[in-house]
Amino acid sequence: MSKNWIYGDNVDTDVIIPARYLNTKSEKELALHCMEDIDNTFSKNVQEGDLIIAGNNFGCGSSREHAPLAIKASGIKAVIAKSFARIFYRNAINIGLVIIENDKIQNDIESNDIIEIDLSKGKIFNKTKNKEYGFSAFPSEIQNLINIGGLVEYTKQKVGK
Repeated sequence: MSKNWIYGDNVDTDVIIPARYLNTKSEKELALHCMEDIDNTFSKNVQEGDLIIAGNNFGCGSSREHAPLAIKASGIKAVIAKSFARIFYRNAINIGLVIIENDKIQNDIESNDIIEIDLSKGKIFNKTKNKEYGFSAFPSEIQNLINIGGLVEYTKQKVGK
């Protein structure tokens, strides 16, 4: 069963992956330190398919691509936030991390609620509370880019390598 990791507003990239770990190129190593300055239980307990739920301006701060990479490498299925810093938003799409803007779910969710996401329909279902939330679905081209694993994988497929 997946868990929802719930955070507040203005979670910045320095908290997502502290600068002292930016010298590594290993995504697995980044995952080991993801969120450790805001939640020292995260990297020890996060599991494949978990979600991050947050408030406004998630991913603010520096433009480092390490932040969405660390989250994705941790096994997080998607980040749902009231809003995202624009550079984080674009970096997340570039690496194939699912990000969803919704301004209602953070106030309604608990860590063990069962959440399902339908990216193509722009729907989030809280199965535990029998609630549905909408979001602006990505165009099919962007959904394809995310499903492939990001811009690098997409480009490799397009050029045949």
